[in-house]
Amino acid sequence: MLRKLLIAFGLVEIVKPQPVVDACERIGLANPAAAQLRPWALWGARFEGLLFVWILVRGRGGTTIGSALLGAAGVVLVLAPRPIIRLSQDLVYENSEELELKPWIEPAARLLGLLYLTVVALAWRSSSSTTQEQVDRSTP
Repeated sequence: MLRKLLIAFGLVEIVKPQPVVDACERIGLANPAAAQLRPWALWGARFEGLLFVWILVRGRGGTTIGSALLGAAGVVLVLAPRPIIRLSQDLVYENSEELELKPWIEPAARLLGLLYLTVVALAWRSSSSTTQEQVDRSTP
């Protein structure tokens, strides 16, 4: 169920990234109306959604590079979110120095990291259960 929900979220993020970005701004910024997105910001959100869908649909064999990137980002976000928050602000916003972060931005970033790790874990689990089913079918 969670896997299907995350695939649906990824599809929404691919098709309509603006509402997802808007929600994230409302969660993390004290002054979201002041945010000036860079032109490629929505493409970055689409890429995140595509990565979610690709990894969850294809499983472990789908993309080791994508799983490794998402897993590494998840670990860093969980353990040390501040550098990633600063980097993402500079990459996504033209006026990052003017934006005020809400006090719960670090816990929210850690939750995002857990979400990334969950996507990777679900893909691996799905892949290993599929492999076990194939072994079960092939043994008499």
